[in-house]
Amino acid sequence: MSSKRPKAVAVIVAHPDDEILWVGGTILSHPSWKWFVVCLCRGSDNDRAPRFLKTLQILGSEGIIGDLDDGPEQKPLDENELENTILQLLPSMHFNLIISHNPCGEYTRHVRHEEISKAVIKLWHTGKISANELWTFAYEDGDKKYFPRPIENATFYHVLTKRIWLKKYRIITEIYGFEKNSFEAETTPRAEAFWQFTNSYDANNWLNQFGN
Repeated sequence: MSSKRPKAVAVIVAHPDDEILWVGGTILSHPSWKWFVVCLCRGSDNDRAPRFLKTLQILGSEGIIGDLDDGPEQKPLDENELENTILQLLPSMHFNLIISHNPCGEYTRHVRHEEISKAVIKLWHTGKISANELWTFAYEDGDKKYFPRPIENATFYHVLTKRIWLKKYRIITEIYGFEKNSFEAETTPRAEAFWQFTNSYDANNWLNQFGN
């Protein structure tokens, strides 16, 4: 993962805090990379949206937050609306790397995470997003048997240093304000894992295995 030249990296997530939970340690570990975080939901949330923007400052990242529906019913989003929103929020440029959700989510189960992963893979495969490679988060919760865990045999599995993990944990508890016994705080992974795709055809074929 190390590189002497700065990388242009886009992170595309559903909610404010996803950028910290699933990839925050990686962002903090690579301050020389040019990060841009797209968050697709909660733009009109007067609590979460400002916390997201403050988090970007701490991460040294640029970013933007959208306002797609995120109601408790989790009704499926219109695919065209979702894809168009991603394209509207994401800078029109070439990225060295795109990082986003997994088609089966990071835990059982969150429709928004799954939908966004599907949309990002399709946009990359059709050439509407330009990137050298795609990483998807690699976590699982044993069908709700435990808090989400990084998958050790994923393409990349990195144990965070204590300093990086503590900074990540403080963002979750102090900036986002989650209680220490909350799902988010209890989940905050001490290692981060990703599946890597350097070919959009491979990513699209992988997506099809999930019945999408």
